[in-house]
Amino acid sequence: MRNNYIIEAVWQSVLIVLIAAALSLSVNHFRQGGLPLVGSHKAGLSGPKTAGEPVVSIEEARALFLTNGAVFIDARPAEVYRSGHISGALNLPPESLEESLPVVTAQIPPDSLIITYCDGESCSHSKEAALELSAIGYSNVQVLANGWSVWQDAGLPTETTP
Repeated sequence: MRNNYIIEAVWQSVLIVLIAAALSLSVNHFRQGGLPLVGSHKAGLSGPKTAGEPVVSIEEARALFLTNGAVFIDARPAEVYRSGHISGALNLPPESLEESLPVVTAQIPPDSLIITYCDGESCSHSKEAALELSAIGYSNVQVLANGWSVWQDAGLPTETTP
C-alpha cells in the first residue's frame, strides 16, 4: 500500500515537471524576442535586426571598423580595457560612467555611428552605455553583443593600453 503512494507521488511529480516545461516553452515561443534555449556567444548576431533592437553583427562591425565608419566604445571596466580592447576603442567604464561620459563624448561628433561592446552573454554594460549615449543625443548607437569575444574570434585588430 505504501509503495502505491510513492509510485503515485513520483508520477505526479513527473507530470508536474512536464506540464511546467511545456508551459514555459510555449510562453517563450510566443514571447516577443523569446529567450534562446541554448546559449552561444554567436547566437543572434547574424540575424535580422528588429525595431528597438540596435544590434550590429560582427560582419557589419568589421566592415565599419575597416572603413572607419564607426566609433567603438568598450564598456568594460578600465583595468579590463587596458589589458586588451578593439584597436582605437574608447573606454566608458561602468564603474565611472557618469564621470567618463563627458570625456568620451567630447571626442565623438554628434552624428557619429557608435558601437558599444563588452563581453559575455550576460554582460549588460554595452547596452547601458548605448542607452546613456542615446539619452544625451546620439541617435545612431548600436551594440556588438559579446563584442570582445566575437572580435577576438574573428581575428580582428586589438591593442593594449599601459
